[in-house]
Amino acid sequence: MDHFNITDGAMHAEQVPLSAIAEAVGTPVYVYSTATIERHARVFREAVTGCGNGAPLVAFAVKANPNGAVLATLARCGFGADVVSEGELLRALHAGMEPGKIVFSGVGKTAAEMARALDAGIGQFNLESEPEAEMLSAVAAAKGVTAPVAYRINPDVDAGTHAKISTGKSENKFGIPYDTAIAAYARVRALPGLSVRGVAVHIGSQLTDLAPLAAAFDRVGQLIAALRADGHTIVTADLGGGLGVPYDPALPAPPTPDAYGAMVRQATAGWDVRLMFEPGRLIVANAGVLLTQVIRVKPGATNPFVIVDAAMNDLLRPSLYDAWHDIRAVSPRDARMTANVVGPVCESGDTFAMGREMGAVEAGDLIVFATAGAYGATMASTYNSRPLTPEVLVSGDRWAVVRERPPIEALIAQDRLPDWLEG
Repeated sequence: MDHFNITDGAMHAEQVPLSAIAEAVGTPVYVYSTATIERHARVFREAVTGCGNGAPLVAFAVKANPNGAVLATLARCGFGADVVSEGELLRALHAGMEPGKIVFSGVGKTAAEMARALDAGIGQFNLESEPEAEMLSAVAAAKGVTAPVAYRINPDVDAGTHAKISTGKSENKFGIPYDTAIAAYARVRALPGLSVRGVAVHIGSQLTDLAPLAAAFDRVGQLIAALRADGHTIVTADLGGGLGVPYDPALPAPPTPDAYGAMVRQATAGWDVRLMFEPGRLIVANAGVLLTQVIRVKPGATNPFVIVDAAMNDLLRPSLYDAWHDIRAVSPRDARMTANVVGPVCESGDTFAMGREMGAVEAGDLIVFATAGAYGATMASTYNSRPLTPEVLVSGDRWAVVRERPPIEALIAQDRLPDWLEG
């Protein structure tokens, strides 16, 4: 469910007409709904309540949408953060997320990032290799502190999702192999400055079937039992995120959070741990749209090209993953059309949809790419010297720009000429 609906013939974000935002801010622009974010946060928390020991930790995957206003909204919902860089760590802290609710994941943590996270007092490091454990041990020991850690396990389970967002197969770069985990935990126990407290797993993103998750969790349960038999104290289990959202209305809907929670309760019964979750897309995807304007409609060999002012540098998912985003007119007409929807970037890959059956549009019309609140603005770039897309947060009948569109002059000003080219 989202809060982008047609009222009096025009699409609104909650109670704000999208046309008013376009007029004031220009296009393209990302628009987020506070009510949708809060609803999704509440639904997920309720779905996993009662799983594991005590209240589960829900740590939002910051990479999905790192906007400070979005993070601050989720902090007010009691969420922590799953971060994969120093930048994401600092964003989470700046937004008011409690350090003890922050989990640091990712295969490439540097010593400087580890030191910053230790200084902040984060809740857990999810280690992804033995050399990483050795580095964190040295950094923590030098500071005279102890880092709470878990190993991320690669369970060699196919998530059944797009190859570029699958993370739990043996050929993926993430985690340590399941078959070597017992030996790895034995070695990490001897390292100074580390306190082993749990196990972590994350097999991919945009999962539309619970079976791969259940299979991975089964392996985690077996590992927890084996680690305890080997003398380890295991008090947490991080089950990652990855539950899919409905992009294409023609496809079956992904499992609901309630169905996911029921599966988790069954899979983790008897584990005797505090559970941790890292939802990202599930919380914010349907809470955002990319609002854009039609520049012109150009005749094509088969279908017309609807050329919009948003481009692949603003929303990369269709070009990168062949991802579907529903395309909706802000002021819909009764007529329909079949069109190729493309952007102005000088790449054939700057394509949002080919042969898409959609509401008829003309030059000057506003349209939205739906379900764009996750992996949208966060993956944007300045390709073709286009400025980054601004972001707006709506709450009821109020709205605010939560990231400005930088002037192109500011981008140019970042360049520096060497002394032999000056003058």
